[in-house]
Amino acid sequence: MRSITMKQKTSVKQWIALAAMGLGVFMGLLDVTVVNVALPTMVRDFNTTFTDLQWVLNAYTLVYAVTLMIMSKLGDMYGRKKIFLGSLVLFVLASAVNGMAASLLILDIGRGVQAIGGAGMMSLSMALVASNFEGKDRGLALGILGSIIGVSSASGPLIGGYLVEHFSWPAIFYVNVPFGILAVILTVIYVQETPSYGKNQKVDLLGMLLSAAGLFAIIYGLIVKEGHPHWTWTDVRVSGWLLGGAIFLILFIFAETKMKDPMVNLKLFKKPHFIGVVVVAFTLGAGFYAYNTFLTALMQNYIGYSATQTGLRQLTISVWSLVLGPIVGILSARYSKKWMISISMFIGAIGFWLMARAISPTVSFVDLWPGMVGMGIANGMVNPLLNTAGMEGIQANEMGMASGLLNVFRQLGTTIGVVGLGLIQDNQYESYLNGHLASVRMPAPALSGLKKALIDAGPFSGHGIAFSNRLSHAPFAHAFQQIVIKAYDNGMATVAITAAVIAVIGGIAAALLLQRNPKSADVTIKDQD
Repeated sequence: MRSITMKQKTSVKQWIALAAMGLGVFMGLLDVTVVNVALPTMVRDFNTTFTDLQWVLNAYTLVYAVTLMIMSKLGDMYGRKKIFLGSLVLFVLASAVNGMAASLLILDIGRGVQAIGGAGMMSLSMALVASNFEGKDRGLALGILGSIIGVSSASGPLIGGYLVEHFSWPAIFYVNVPFGILAVILTVIYVQETPSYGKNQKVDLLGMLLSAAGLFAIIYGLIVKEGHPHWTWTDVRVSGWLLGGAIFLILFIFAETKMKDPMVNLKLFKKPHFIGVVVVAFTLGAGFYAYNTFLTALMQNYIGYSATQTGLRQLTISVWSLVLGPIVGILSARYSKKWMISISMFIGAIGFWLMARAISPTVSFVDLWPGMVGMGIANGMVNPLLNTAGMEGIQANEMGMASGLLNVFRQLGTTIGVVGLGLIQDNQYESYLNGHLASVRMPAPALSGLKKALIDAGPFSGHGIAFSNRLSHAPFAHAFQQIVIKAYDNGMATVAITAAVIAVIGGIAAALLLQRNPKSADVTIKDQD
């Protein structure tokens, strides 16, 4: 009787530990997107421009992606709980500083520091969950964590919109403090530490520097290209960063093959199953998460919903993660994750196709929700399944790095997807304007000036120009506005079709590369001296 009681107590502790880790992951991922809706308020409060505020977003994205693998390795070497806890504390402190920031410089630096904490929490969460649970409970726990990942990524507009509308922008940072303190307390008490697998190894400083430099250069190059869509890929201001990043990563791979204790065990990439996992993670980021950026802009800038109204409607996507995560975690112990992931990606592709068909000059949520449901079901299925599949066949001492690589590819996919889909939208938008604006009867100088203004502003802002008070009273206003709307629709429909193709690629990769229920490496939790 006593042994049963002890088992029940241990089980309760494990689920509380999961809650602590899930809370950390939720905050870390939420802060990737939550700032977007606060930018208009920040522009007024800091008396600055959107261009200057871009680094509030970019600082987090850059540092987050660059430090994911480093934090993963440190967790594997010195104990994942220690690094996770340190990251959580750092995240909370940086959040408090960001809320009090009196200048953009302090806010930008604070966001970078906050991203280090977010990367540590995110990169080690899966490995910690895998090492704190065993058997069927492990699949369920990883499924719940996958739900949290899915919900947090889609909740930014809703949570950020509500906080900004009712409390102003500092609230999006201050809200992390009480929840972060709670997560710290629960982590200290309930999360079990993993062995310090690499305590006798040397830290691979060269590998850390080369990987950080490579990822930084590539992601920064993509950010530069996103901000200047009319610069060509061969422009040295873009290609220089991308080429430099590729060289650093090649040097990183070469250095890792020579190291006695490498930062990344490159043998992981000899396993078709693991390659399949990171390919699916990349397509999930490039298709689903990147498309969310364009969907949010469609609903706010084009249809006219407020940030909170947009967030509420996007629950059509995120609620499926809450519903399906635990269910998928249980099913994954009985059925093939390979085919569940593959079929789910195809369901997502159908969702994107429905979105493309729904785009029209009179589009509203009524037209969009069927496609959003398809996206939500796919995201709600794939995220938890991917977490479980990513930990299968991985040795206990490498689970942190495997988790970090999974998150790096997901984040890299998101960054590349936002840039790639944005360029596709820009191209389709401009092509339509160039082919149809000449049919509007207006003075040639006005036509030339307005076309340049629309192209310079880009698809997101063209609607505001076309429907400005001054232009709306012009005799040619209606015809002009209809062409701008159709140009935007043309770009958005192409973006949705491209996202569908990316999802199909992910589904095919899962079918060809993932193994059917590979055996997991057993993890033994040992007491630390």
